[in-house]
Amino acid sequence: MKRISVLIATLTLSLAVLVSCKDSSQKNSEVSAENHQSDHKDHPHDGDRKGPPHDGDRSGPPPHGGDRKGPPKGGSPEQTRSLEEIGGYKIGERATDFNLKNVDGSMVSLASYDNAKGYIVTFTCNECPFAKMYEDRLIALHNEYAPKGYPVIAINPNSPENEKEGYAAMQARAKEKGFPFAYLVDEGQKIYPQYGAVRTPHVFLLDAERKVQYIGTIDNNAKSAEDVKVKFLENAITALENGTKPSPEITKAIGCPIKASRS
Repeated sequence: MKRISVLIATLTLSLAVLVSCKDSSQKNSEVSAENHQSDHKDHPHDGDRKGPPHDGDRSGPPPHGGDRKGPPKGGSPEQTRSLEEIGGYKIGERATDFNLKNVDGSMVSLASYDNAKGYIVTFTCNECPFAKMYEDRLIALHNEYAPKGYPVIAINPNSPENEKEGYAAMQARAKEKGFPFAYLVDEGQKIYPQYGAVRTPHVFLLDAERKVQYIGTIDNNAKSAEDVKVKFLENAITALENGTKPSPEITKAIGCPIKASRS
């Protein structure tokens, strides 16, 4: 009888322990679940985060967009490289003479001009819209300043591979516009790199000793001669006439990039 009582007491104690462990385990599970929910609220998944999106979703310029060098897509008419980068003549340097074929078949050099006080060496072409905008102004410049000793000498630096820029096309353009100045072909494209011309038109004003005194654009408004406010080239000629230095001596050329031969 005593044994039975002990056995019953033992079973009762074991059952109590099991119930207690079960309750404790359930409470721990509930606490763990609550902690997990709290952790999910405090640390949401990446897709639910607030703040800046991933790199691929960022708005603004594309990667490296601000670091691009050179003209923007579609090209810019303004000269982008400095004289140092281009590597042509600098102010005060003496230009080498040339001997180039004119549209009338004659050969023309700087030495061809007797008693010249200076030279308006202009790299231009047939097809560039900017070159066309300045054709009438070049004609007017030559008519005014050639009698004063400053003739316009136009040189086409573009590759003759383009038929519209070839010698026959130059002859047709000169005849159509009635150019009163020499229009020379840069045979072999050897002269424009010496000068450092990069655009059409690109002007180099030389003095009587063929020293470069001004480099750049003709004036400050390519599109409209009537709206020009600063005549850089004419001001430079006036400075030479007065025995002073042009100011500015250099401006950025505005026009189409010169087209080199593919060979």
